[in-house]
Amino acid sequence: MSDLMLIGGQPASAEGGAYFERRNPLDGSLATRAPAATPADALRAVEAAAAAFPAWSGTGPNTRRALLLKAADALEARTPDFVAALPRETGATGMWAGFNVHLAAGMLREAAALTTQVAGEVIPSDVPGSLAMGLRQPAGVVLGIAPWNAPVILGVRAIATPLACGNTVVFKGSELCPQTHWLIAQAFVDAGFPPGVVNYVTNAPAHASAVVDAMVAHPAVRRVNFTGSTRVGRLIALQCAQHLKPAVLELGGKAPLLVLDDADLDAAVDGAAFGCFANSGQICMSTERLVVDASVADDFVEKFAARARALPLGDPRGPDPVVLGSVVGLSTVEHCNALIDDALAKGARLLCGGKAENTLMPATLLDHVTPAMRIYGEETFGPVKAIVRVQGVEEAIACANDNAYGLSAAVFGRDVARAFQVAQRIASGICHVNGPTVHDEAQMPFGGVKGSGWGRFGGKAGIAEFTDLRWVTLQMGERHYPF
Repeated sequence: MSDLMLIGGQPASAEGGAYFERRNPLDGSLATRAPAATPADALRAVEAAAAAFPAWSGTGPNTRRALLLKAADALEARTPDFVAALPRETGATGMWAGFNVHLAAGMLREAAALTTQVAGEVIPSDVPGSLAMGLRQPAGVVLGIAPWNAPVILGVRAIATPLACGNTVVFKGSELCPQTHWLIAQAFVDAGFPPGVVNYVTNAPAHASAVVDAMVAHPAVRRVNFTGSTRVGRLIALQCAQHLKPAVLELGGKAPLLVLDDADLDAAVDGAAFGCFANSGQICMSTERLVVDASVADDFVEKFAARARALPLGDPRGPDPVVLGSVVGLSTVEHCNALIDDALAKGARLLCGGKAENTLMPATLLDHVTPAMRIYGEETFGPVKAIVRVQGVEEAIACANDNAYGLSAAVFGRDVARAFQVAQRIASGICHVNGPTVHDEAQMPFGGVKGSGWGRFGGKAGIAEFTDLRWVTLQMGERHYPF
Protein backbone atom coordinates (compact mmCIF):
# COMPACT_ATOMS: atom_id res chain seq x y z
CA MET A 1 0.00 0.00 0.00
CA SER A 2 2.79 2.44 -0.85
CA ASP A 3 0.87 4.52 -3.43
CA LEU A 4 -1.95 5.86 -1.26
CA MET A 5 -1.72 9.44 -2.51
CA LEU A 6 -3.31 11.05 -5.54
CA ILE A 7 -1.57 13.97 -7.26
CA GLY A 8 -2.64 15.30 -10.63
CA GLY A 9 -4.83 12.29 -11.27
CA GLN A 10 -2.04 9.75 -10.70
CA PRO A 11 -1.22 7.47 -7.75
CA ALA A 12 1.78 8.88 -5.93
CA SER A 13 4.37 7.84 -3.40
CA ALA A 14 6.21 10.14 -1.02
CA GLU A 15 9.63 11.54 -1.76
CA GLY A 16 12.20 8.77 -1.41
CA GLY A 17 9.47 6.17 -0.89
CA ALA A 18 9.05 7.19 2.75
CA TYR A 19 6.05 5.74 4.55
CA PHE A 20 4.51 5.45 7.99
CA GLU A 21 2.42 2.74 9.62
CA ARG A 22 -0.99 2.96 11.22
CA ARG A 23 -1.69 0.14 13.65
CA ASN A 24 -5.00 -1.18 14.92
CA PRO A 25 -5.79 0.47 18.27
CA LEU A 26 -7.05 -2.75 19.86
CA ASP A 27 -4.33 -5.29 19.14
CA GLY A 28 -1.51 -3.33 17.51
CA SER A 29 -1.65 -5.27 14.25
CA LEU A 30 -0.64 -3.43 11.07
CA ALA A 31 -3.65 -1.61 9.66
CA THR A 32 -2.13 0.51 6.87
CA ARG A 33 1.20 1.52 5.41
CA ALA A 34 0.88 4.95 3.77
CA PRO A 35 3.15 7.58 2.20
CA ALA A 36 4.88 9.98 4.57
CA ALA A 37 4.64 13.11 2.43
CA THR A 38 7.20 15.87 2.71
CA PRO A 39 6.31 19.55 2.28
CA ALA A 40 7.64 19.21 -1.28
CA ASP A 41 5.16 16.39 -1.96
CA ALA A 42 2.33 18.48 -0.57
CA LEU A 43 3.29 21.41 -2.75
CA ARG A 44 3.21 19.13 -5.80
CA ALA A 45 -0.44 18.45 -4.95
CA VAL A 46 -1.16 22.18 -4.60
CA GLU A 47 0.47 22.87 -7.96
CA ALA A 48 -1.61 20.12 -9.58
CA ALA A 49 -4.77 21.64 -8.12
CA ALA A 50 -3.75 25.10 -9.26
CA ALA A 51 -3.12 23.84 -12.79
CA ALA A 52 -6.55 22.22 -12.88
CA PHE A 53 -8.39 25.26 -11.51
CA PRO A 54 -8.87 27.35 -14.68
CA ALA A 55 -10.61 24.55 -16.59
CA TRP A 56 -12.63 23.29 -13.63
CA SER A 57 -13.80 26.74 -12.55
CA GLY A 58 -14.98 27.30 -16.13
CA THR A 59 -16.85 23.98 -16.27
CA GLY A 60 -20.62 24.36 -16.48
CA PRO A 61 -22.72 23.70 -13.39
CA ASN A 62 -24.53 20.73 -14.85
CA THR A 63 -21.27 19.03 -15.77
CA ARG A 64 -20.08 19.49 -12.20
CA ARG A 65 -23.46 18.24 -10.98
CA ALA A 66 -23.24 15.05 -13.06
CA LEU A 67 -19.74 14.25 -11.81
CA LEU A 68 -20.70 14.81 -8.16
CA LEU A 69 -23.67 12.48 -8.58
CA LYS A 70 -21.35 9.85 -10.07
CA ALA A 71 -19.01 10.32 -7.12
CA ALA A 72 -21.90 9.63 -4.72
CA ASP A 73 -22.64 6.38 -6.52
CA ALA A 74 -18.95 5.46 -6.61
CA LEU A 75 -18.61 6.12 -2.88
CA GLU A 76 -21.57 3.87 -2.09
CA ALA A 77 -20.16 1.16 -4.35
CA ARG A 78 -17.08 1.08 -2.11
CA THR A 79 -19.13 0.55 1.08
CA PRO A 80 -17.63 -2.93 1.75
CA ASP A 81 -14.13 -1.42 1.55
CA PHE A 82 -15.04 1.29 4.05
CA VAL A 83 -16.67 -1.25 6.37
CA ALA A 84 -13.42 -3.21 6.35
CA ALA A 85 -11.08 -0.21 6.68
CA LEU A 86 -12.70 1.72 9.55
CA PRO A 87 -12.61 -1.05 12.18
CA ARG A 88 -9.05 -1.87 11.20
CA GLU A 89 -7.75 1.72 11.32
CA THR A 90 -9.85 3.44 13.99
CA GLY A 91 -11.63 0.67 15.91
CA ALA A 92 -15.05 1.92 14.78
CA THR A 93 -17.94 -0.46 14.26
CA GLY A 94 -19.18 -1.63 10.87
CA MET A 95 -22.49 0.07 11.66
CA TRP A 96 -20.71 3.41 12.08
CA ALA A 97 -18.78 2.85 8.85
CA GLY A 98 -21.96 2.14 6.90
CA PHE A 99 -23.69 5.21 8.35
CA ASN A 100 -20.67 7.33 7.39
CA VAL A 101 -20.89 6.24 3.76
CA HIS A 102 -24.65 6.77 3.65
CA LEU A 103 -24.48 10.34 4.95
CA ALA A 104 -21.39 11.20 2.91
CA ALA A 105 -23.12 10.08 -0.30
CA GLY A 106 -26.00 12.37 0.63
CA MET A 107 -23.54 15.22 1.05
CA LEU A 108 -22.25 14.65 -2.46
CA ARG A 109 -25.78 14.69 -3.83
CA GLU A 110 -26.57 17.88 -1.95
CA ALA A 111 -23.38 19.43 -3.35
CA ALA A 112 -24.51 18.38 -6.82
CA ALA A 113 -27.76 20.26 -6.26
CA LEU A 114 -25.80 23.37 -5.23
CA THR A 115 -23.95 23.77 -8.53
CA THR A 116 -26.78 25.89 -9.97
CA GLN A 117 -27.26 27.80 -6.71
CA VAL A 118 -23.92 29.64 -6.79
CA ALA A 119 -25.79 32.82 -7.58
CA GLY A 120 -25.33 36.55 -7.16
CA GLU A 121 -27.65 39.54 -7.20
CA VAL A 122 -28.26 42.85 -8.94
CA ILE A 123 -27.83 45.74 -6.51
CA PRO A 124 -29.40 49.17 -7.15
CA SER A 125 -26.77 51.78 -7.95
CA ASP A 126 -26.90 55.56 -7.59
CA VAL A 127 -24.89 55.93 -10.82
CA PRO A 128 -27.19 56.44 -13.86
CA GLY A 129 -26.86 53.65 -16.41
CA SER A 130 -24.79 51.44 -14.11
CA LEU A 131 -25.70 47.78 -13.67
CA ALA A 132 -24.16 46.74 -10.34
CA MET A 133 -23.87 43.09 -9.40
CA GLY A 134 -22.65 40.98 -6.53
CA LEU A 135 -21.14 37.88 -8.13
CA ARG A 136 -20.01 34.71 -6.38
CA GLN A 137 -16.98 33.16 -8.03
CA PRO A 138 -14.74 30.19 -7.16
CA ALA A 139 -11.95 31.14 -4.76
CA GLY A 140 -9.17 28.89 -6.07
CA VAL A 141 -7.47 25.90 -4.46
CA VAL A 142 -9.13 24.71 -1.24
CA LEU A 143 -7.14 22.78 1.36
CA GLY A 144 -9.40 20.34 3.22
CA ILE A 145 -8.17 18.68 6.43
CA ALA A 146 -10.40 15.99 7.93
CA PRO A 147 -10.15 13.90 11.12
CA TRP A 148 -10.45 10.19 11.85
CA ASN A 149 -13.59 10.01 13.98
CA ALA A 150 -16.27 10.35 11.28
CA PRO A 151 -13.79 9.94 8.46
CA VAL A 152 -16.05 9.45 5.46
CA ILE A 153 -18.59 12.12 6.42
CA LEU A 154 -16.00 14.71 7.33
CA GLY A 155 -13.64 13.78 4.52
CA VAL A 156 -16.36 14.22 1.90
CA ARG A 157 -17.54 17.42 3.59
CA ALA A 158 -14.06 18.88 3.16
CA ILE A 159 -14.28 18.31 -0.60
CA ALA A 160 -17.86 18.30 -1.93
CA THR A 161 -19.10 21.90 -1.61
CA PRO A 162 -15.76 23.42 -2.66
CA LEU A 163 -15.95 21.33 -5.85
CA ALA A 164 -19.57 22.31 -6.46
CA CYS A 165 -18.54 25.97 -6.31
CA GLY A 166 -15.84 25.45 -8.95
CA ASN A 167 -12.78 25.18 -6.70
CA THR A 168 -10.13 22.49 -6.90
CA VAL A 169 -9.11 20.61 -3.76
CA VAL A 170 -6.12 19.21 -1.93
CA PHE A 171 -7.43 16.77 0.67
CA LYS A 172 -5.05 15.99 3.55
CA GLY A 173 -5.98 12.70 5.11
CA SER A 174 -5.77 11.82 8.78
CA GLU A 175 -2.67 10.00 9.99
CA LEU A 176 -5.01 7.64 11.88
CA CYS A 177 -7.06 6.48 8.86
CA PRO A 178 -5.05 7.05 5.65
CA GLN A 179 -6.62 4.18 3.74
CA THR A 180 -10.17 5.18 4.67
CA HIS A 181 -9.52 8.66 3.33
CA TRP A 182 -7.75 7.25 0.26
CA LEU A 183 -10.97 5.37 -0.58
CA ILE A 184 -12.76 8.74 -0.75
CA ALA A 185 -10.17 10.04 -3.23
CA GLN A 186 -10.60 6.90 -5.30
CA ALA A 187 -14.35 7.48 -5.53
CA PHE A 188 -13.64 10.76 -7.33
CA VAL A 189 -11.30 8.92 -9.69
CA ASP A 190 -14.00 6.29 -10.29
CA ALA A 191 -16.47 9.08 -11.09
CA GLY A 192 -14.23 10.49 -13.81
CA PHE A 193 -13.17 13.82 -12.30
CA PRO A 194 -10.48 15.55 -14.39
CA PRO A 195 -6.88 15.10 -13.20
CA GLY A 196 -5.84 17.55 -10.51
CA VAL A 197 -9.35 18.58 -9.47
CA VAL A 198 -9.14 16.33 -6.40
CA ASN A 199 -5.72 15.56 -4.90
CA TYR A 200 -4.93 13.52 -1.80
CA VAL A 201 -1.86 13.57 0.45
CA THR A 202 -0.92 11.73 3.63
CA ASN A 203 1.82 12.41 6.14
CA ALA A 204 3.41 10.84 9.17
CA PRO A 205 2.19 12.35 12.46
CA ALA A 206 5.52 14.06 13.12
CA HIS A 207 5.37 15.88 9.78
CA ALA A 208 1.82 17.23 10.00
CA SER A 209 2.72 20.77 10.99
CA ALA A 210 5.38 21.21 8.30
CA VAL A 211 3.14 19.76 5.57
CA VAL A 212 0.14 21.92 6.49
CA ASP A 213 2.23 25.07 6.92
CA ALA A 214 3.74 24.64 3.47
CA MET A 215 0.34 24.27 1.81
CA VAL A 216 -1.29 27.16 3.67
CA ALA A 217 1.60 29.40 2.65
CA HIS A 218 1.26 28.58 -1.06
CA PRO A 219 -0.33 31.53 -2.92
CA ALA A 220 -2.71 29.27 -4.88
CA VAL A 221 -4.41 28.03 -1.69
CA ARG A 222 -7.27 30.47 -1.09
CA ARG A 223 -9.38 28.64 1.51
CA VAL A 224 -8.62 26.22 4.33
CA ASN A 225 -11.23 24.05 6.02
CA PHE A 226 -10.32 22.04 9.08
CA THR A 227 -12.26 19.73 11.36
CA GLY A 228 -10.49 18.55 14.49
CA SER A 229 -9.39 19.60 17.94
CA THR A 230 -9.61 23.14 19.24
CA ARG A 231 -5.89 23.06 20.04
CA VAL A 232 -4.88 22.32 16.44
CA GLY A 233 -7.62 24.60 15.08
CA ARG A 234 -6.05 27.54 16.88
CA LEU A 235 -2.69 26.77 15.26
CA ILE A 236 -4.25 26.59 11.80
CA ALA A 237 -6.17 29.81 12.42
CA LEU A 238 -2.91 31.55 13.32
CA GLN A 239 -1.22 30.23 10.17
CA CYS A 240 -4.15 31.31 7.99
CA ALA A 241 -4.18 34.75 9.62
CA GLN A 242 -0.49 35.19 8.88
CA HIS A 243 -1.26 34.71 5.18
CA LEU A 244 -4.65 36.50 5.27
CA LYS A 245 -6.55 33.41 4.16
CA PRO A 246 -10.11 32.63 5.26
CA ALA A 247 -10.61 29.42 7.22
CA VAL A 248 -13.64 27.33 8.14
CA LEU A 249 -12.99 25.64 11.49
CA GLU A 250 -15.18 23.02 13.14
CA LEU A 251 -13.50 22.11 16.41
CA GLY A 252 -14.14 20.49 19.78
CA GLY A 253 -17.35 20.35 21.76
CA LYS A 254 -18.85 19.74 25.18
CA ALA A 255 -22.44 19.31 24.05
CA PRO A 256 -25.03 19.62 26.84
CA LEU A 257 -28.33 17.76 26.80
CA LEU A 258 -30.91 19.43 29.06
CA VAL A 259 -33.67 17.34 30.60
CA LEU A 260 -36.30 19.79 31.84
CA ASP A 261 -38.80 19.02 34.59
CA ASP A 262 -41.55 18.22 32.07
CA ALA A 263 -39.45 16.08 29.72
CA ASP A 264 -40.63 12.78 28.27
CA LEU A 265 -38.00 10.73 30.08
CA ASP A 266 -38.15 7.76 27.71
CA ALA A 267 -37.56 10.05 24.74
CA ALA A 268 -34.75 11.80 26.62
CA VAL A 269 -33.10 8.46 27.40
CA ASP A 270 -33.32 7.43 23.74
CA GLY A 271 -31.75 10.69 22.60
CA ALA A 272 -29.11 10.62 25.32
CA ALA A 273 -28.06 7.03 24.62
CA PHE A 274 -27.52 7.76 20.94
CA GLY A 275 -25.89 11.14 21.54
CA CYS A 276 -23.56 9.85 24.25
CA PHE A 277 -22.46 6.51 22.87
CA ALA A 278 -22.61 6.53 19.06
CA ASN A 279 -19.05 5.78 17.91
CA SER A 280 -18.11 5.42 21.58
CA GLY A 281 -18.66 9.13 22.15
CA GLN A 282 -15.97 10.09 19.65
CA ILE A 283 -18.02 12.64 17.70
CA CYS A 284 -17.67 16.42 17.87
CA MET A 285 -21.42 16.64 18.64
CA SER A 286 -21.39 13.84 21.25
CA THR A 287 -23.45 14.53 24.35
CA GLU A 288 -20.82 15.24 26.99
CA ARG A 289 -22.86 16.66 29.83
CA LEU A 290 -26.39 15.64 30.87
CA VAL A 291 -28.00 18.58 32.66
CA VAL A 292 -31.02 17.16 34.49
CA ASP A 293 -33.65 18.93 36.59
CA ALA A 294 -33.47 17.61 40.13
CA SER A 295 -37.21 16.90 40.21
CA VAL A 296 -36.87 14.17 37.56
CA ALA A 297 -33.20 13.26 38.00
CA ASP A 298 -33.65 10.04 39.98
CA ASP A 299 -36.09 8.58 37.44
CA PHE A 300 -34.00 9.68 34.47
CA VAL A 301 -30.77 8.35 35.92
CA GLU A 302 -32.31 4.95 36.69
CA LYS A 303 -33.65 4.57 33.15
CA PHE A 304 -30.52 5.89 31.47
CA ALA A 305 -28.09 3.78 33.49
CA ALA A 306 -30.09 0.64 32.64
CA ARG A 307 -29.87 1.52 28.94
CA ALA A 308 -26.13 2.24 29.11
CA ARG A 309 -25.35 -1.03 30.91
CA ALA A 310 -27.10 -3.00 28.17
CA LEU A 311 -25.09 -1.56 25.25
CA PRO A 312 -22.99 -4.33 23.66
CA LEU A 313 -19.22 -3.80 23.74
CA GLY A 314 -16.64 -5.77 21.74
CA ASP A 315 -14.10 -6.09 18.97
CA PRO A 316 -15.72 -4.43 15.93
CA ARG A 317 -13.96 -6.90 13.63
CA GLY A 318 -15.75 -9.85 15.21
CA PRO A 319 -18.86 -11.65 13.97
CA ASP A 320 -21.27 -10.16 16.52
CA PRO A 321 -22.63 -6.63 16.04
CA VAL A 322 -21.62 -4.18 18.76
CA VAL A 323 -22.57 -0.60 19.60
CA LEU A 324 -19.33 0.20 21.43
CA GLY A 325 -16.19 -0.87 19.57
CA SER A 326 -12.63 0.15 20.27
CA VAL A 327 -11.74 3.78 20.91
CA VAL A 328 -9.03 5.20 18.69
CA GLY A 329 -6.09 4.73 21.05
CA LEU A 330 -4.78 4.27 24.57
CA SER A 331 -4.43 8.02 25.00
CA THR A 332 -8.25 8.20 25.08
CA VAL A 333 -8.33 5.47 27.73
CA GLU A 334 -5.73 7.22 29.87
CA HIS A 335 -7.50 10.58 29.56
CA CYS A 336 -10.91 9.16 30.48
CA ASN A 337 -9.53 7.06 33.34
CA ALA A 338 -7.95 10.19 34.82
CA LEU A 339 -11.27 12.05 34.56
CA ILE A 340 -13.05 9.17 36.31
CA ASP A 341 -10.49 9.10 39.14
CA ASP A 342 -10.75 12.85 39.61
CA ALA A 343 -14.55 12.85 39.65
CA LEU A 344 -14.84 9.96 42.11
CA ALA A 345 -12.26 11.54 44.41
CA LYS A 346 -14.37 14.70 44.50
CA GLY A 347 -17.69 13.04 45.28
CA ALA A 348 -19.19 11.82 41.99
CA ARG A 349 -21.10 8.55 41.95
CA LEU A 350 -20.28 5.86 39.37
CA LEU A 351 -23.53 4.49 37.93
CA CYS A 352 -22.13 2.04 35.37
CA GLY A 353 -18.94 1.20 33.51
CA GLY A 354 -15.72 2.51 34.98
CA LYS A 355 -12.03 2.62 34.22
CA ALA A 356 -10.82 0.58 31.24
CA GLU A 357 -7.63 -1.44 30.81
CA ASN A 358 -7.65 -1.41 27.01
CA THR A 359 -9.39 0.41 24.17
CA LEU A 360 -12.65 -1.53 24.68
CA MET A 361 -14.20 1.07 26.95
CA PRO A 362 -17.66 0.45 28.46
CA ALA A 363 -20.45 3.02 28.61
CA THR A 364 -19.67 4.95 31.77
CA LEU A 365 -21.91 7.38 33.66
CA LEU A 366 -20.89 9.64 36.53
CA ASP A 367 -23.68 11.24 38.57
CA HIS A 368 -23.60 14.28 40.86
CA VAL A 369 -20.83 15.93 38.83
CA THR A 370 -19.90 19.44 40.01
CA PRO A 371 -17.83 22.30 38.52
CA ALA A 372 -14.94 21.28 40.79
CA MET A 373 -14.43 18.11 38.72
CA ARG A 374 -12.34 18.06 35.54
CA ILE A 375 -15.01 16.18 33.60
CA TYR A 376 -17.43 19.08 34.10
CA GLY A 377 -15.47 21.23 31.65
CA GLU A 378 -13.04 18.95 29.79
CA GLU A 379 -14.07 17.16 26.61
CA THR A 380 -13.84 13.39 27.15
CA PHE A 381 -14.17 12.34 23.49
CA GLY A 382 -14.95 8.88 24.78
CA PRO A 383 -17.85 6.90 26.28
CA VAL A 384 -17.55 8.53 29.72
CA LYS A 385 -20.36 10.98 30.51
CA ALA A 386 -21.20 13.44 33.27
CA ILE A 387 -24.62 14.00 34.85
CA VAL A 388 -25.17 17.38 36.51
CA ARG A 389 -28.30 17.91 38.63
CA VAL A 390 -29.80 21.42 38.57
CA GLN A 391 -32.70 23.29 40.13
CA GLY A 392 -34.94 24.85 37.47
CA VAL A 393 -34.58 26.27 33.99
CA GLU A 394 -32.29 29.19 34.83
CA GLU A 395 -29.73 26.95 36.46
CA ALA A 396 -29.95 24.51 33.55
CA ILE A 397 -29.22 27.26 31.01
CA ALA A 398 -26.34 28.60 33.10
CA CYS A 399 -24.85 25.11 33.32
CA ALA A 400 -25.25 24.51 29.57
CA ASN A 401 -23.36 27.72 28.81
CA ASP A 402 -20.69 27.18 31.44
CA ASN A 403 -18.02 25.79 29.13
CA ALA A 404 -15.52 26.94 26.53
CA TYR A 405 -17.30 25.25 23.61
CA GLY A 406 -20.46 25.88 21.63
CA LEU A 407 -21.10 23.36 18.86
CA SER A 408 -24.24 21.30 19.54
CA ALA A 409 -26.86 21.13 22.30
CA ALA A 410 -30.24 19.53 23.00
CA VAL A 411 -33.27 20.33 25.16
CA PHE A 412 -35.97 17.84 26.13
CA GLY A 413 -39.34 19.13 27.37
CA ARG A 414 -43.00 18.45 26.60
CA ASP A 415 -43.83 22.17 26.49
CA VAL A 416 -42.07 22.75 23.17
CA ALA A 417 -42.55 26.54 23.24
CA ARG A 418 -40.77 26.69 26.59
CA ALA A 419 -38.07 24.25 25.41
CA PHE A 420 -37.56 26.38 22.30
CA GLN A 421 -37.10 29.47 24.46
CA VAL A 422 -34.47 27.58 26.44
CA ALA A 423 -32.77 26.49 23.22
CA GLN A 424 -32.55 30.11 22.04
CA ARG A 425 -30.57 31.01 25.16
CA ILE A 426 -27.93 28.31 24.76
CA ALA A 427 -24.69 29.54 23.18
CA SER A 428 -24.18 26.95 20.46
CA GLY A 429 -24.18 26.85 16.69
CA ILE A 430 -26.66 23.94 16.73
CA CYS A 431 -29.48 23.07 19.12
CA HIS A 432 -32.18 20.41 18.85
CA VAL A 433 -35.42 20.40 20.82
CA ASN A 434 -36.50 16.84 21.71
CA GLY A 435 -33.73 15.41 19.53
CA PRO A 436 -30.15 14.20 20.15
CA THR A 437 -27.07 16.39 20.05
CA VAL A 438 -25.65 14.10 17.36
CA HIS A 439 -27.47 14.96 14.15
CA ASP A 440 -26.34 16.13 10.73
CA GLU A 441 -28.00 16.80 7.39
CA ALA A 442 -26.09 17.85 4.30
CA GLN A 443 -28.21 20.94 3.59
CA MET A 444 -27.99 22.42 7.11
CA PRO A 445 -25.60 25.20 8.25
CA PHE A 446 -23.21 23.20 10.41
CA GLY A 447 -20.73 24.87 12.76
CA GLY A 448 -20.14 26.29 16.20
CA VAL A 449 -19.31 29.31 18.31
CA LYS A 450 -16.75 30.03 21.04
CA GLY A 451 -14.08 27.32 21.19
CA SER A 452 -15.95 25.17 18.67
CA GLY A 453 -14.75 27.28 15.75
CA TRP A 454 -16.17 29.59 13.11
CA GLY A 455 -17.76 29.38 9.67
CA ARG A 456 -20.43 26.99 8.46
CA PHE A 457 -20.41 23.88 6.32
CA GLY A 458 -23.52 22.72 4.49
CA GLY A 459 -26.03 23.98 1.95
CA LYS A 460 -26.02 27.62 0.90
CA ALA A 461 -23.95 28.52 3.96
CA GLY A 462 -21.15 26.46 2.43
CA ILE A 463 -21.40 28.37 -0.84
CA ALA A 464 -20.73 31.60 1.05
CA GLU A 465 -17.62 30.08 2.67
CA PHE A 466 -16.04 28.69 -0.50
CA THR A 467 -16.61 31.53 -2.98
CA ASP A 468 -15.46 35.11 -3.32
CA LEU A 469 -18.19 37.75 -3.46
CA ARG A 470 -17.20 40.33 -6.09
CA TRP A 471 -18.77 43.69 -6.87
CA VAL A 472 -18.86 44.09 -10.66
CA THR A 473 -20.45 47.00 -12.56
CA LEU A 474 -21.40 47.46 -16.18
CA GLN A 475 -21.73 51.07 -17.32
CA MET A 476 -24.36 51.17 -20.09
CA GLY A 477 -24.52 54.89 -20.74
CA GLU A 478 -22.48 58.03 -20.52
CA ARG A 479 -21.06 58.66 -17.08
CA HIS A 480 -20.42 62.16 -15.74
CA TYR A 481 -17.45 63.01 -13.54
CA PRO A 482 -16.83 66.06 -11.30
CA PHE A 483 -13.64 67.00 -13.15
